[in-house]
Amino acid sequence: MTPPPPPLGRGRPRDGLSFDPAFDDSELAKARDSLAHGRWGDVRSLLARTGDDWERRGHRLVVLGETPTSAAWAQDWLLAEPDSACASALFACATVSRALRGKAHPDQAREACRAAARMAPADPTPWLALLILVRRTGTDEERLQVFDQVRGRHRDHHHAHHLMTACLAERQQGDRDDPLHEVYDFASWAAEQAPADSPLAVLPVVAHTERYRVLAEAGIEPSDPARSGHWSTRRARQAMKAAFDWWLEWEAEDHPRKTVDLNYLAQAKVYEGRLAEAAALFNRIGSHATAVPWSYPDRDPKKAFRAARRAALGSA
Repeated sequence: MTPPPPPLGRGRPRDGLSFDPAFDDSELAKARDSLAHGRWGDVRSLLARTGDDWERRGHRLVVLGETPTSAAWAQDWLLAEPDSACASALFACATVSRALRGKAHPDQAREACRAAARMAPADPTPWLALLILVRRTGTDEERLQVFDQVRGRHRDHHHAHHLMTACLAERQQGDRDDPLHEVYDFASWAAEQAPADSPLAVLPVVAHTERYRVLAEAGIEPSDPARSGHWSTRRARQAMKAAFDWWLEWEAEDHPRKTVDLNYLAQAKVYEGRLAEAAALFNRIGSHATAVPWSYPDRDPKKAFRAARRAALGSA
């Protein structure tokens, strides 16, 4: 008897592990699937419900913009509703995604972002899209200027702070780590000035991990993070303790990008050797793994995540 064909849609490993950038946002995943089939009305409804929750709006638009056909459907939406700030923002995010894949010119993406920004002056999302672009194609000065534009509209913007941390971490001089590197100061400053319940409390851990990526790529740290002492320094231990204590007390349940912080913190705890604390984080992560930071410096993120989870939980 011939077995039935596999079901349509995205396959998922037996252990349920998902690297979906939508994370646990089922509304976003549903709207993204609709957009892939040209049904941009579902995206319009989703963004209308999102309103001026800037963190969630930014996360949703960036993920939607990564859909390969989203630029074309956003153009259709703009033709039907030329005054739609949501359609313009989606087109900006989609064009940035295309530019980073070599499918559009960066100048075209820049103009799309600035057009969206003009249409909705209070919205940080077009500037977030531009920051994603200039992280790869811009100058240090341009990155700082665009980051200031995002922060001027939403002071504690999570994604923008992560992008700026990655940019600063990439400034490498010499053949060793600098314990006074500016990325550590930036992350500490951002965490200290943020409200007590802000997930920016985890940013010093992000800074430490991003520096490891840069140092490993330069051959200054081992390419296997398990062989690196990068997570055993006094600075690292202090950053990880503060971040884990914050998570125990606050845990940003409603934050759309909480999954990112959980993965950074879980990885740091594994390499620090605090496996009981890492186990608690893996239990919270569940199936929602993120490629970053498990791919650092040039690793298979699925294999790295599963190995770390086995070490912490004792099983896959």
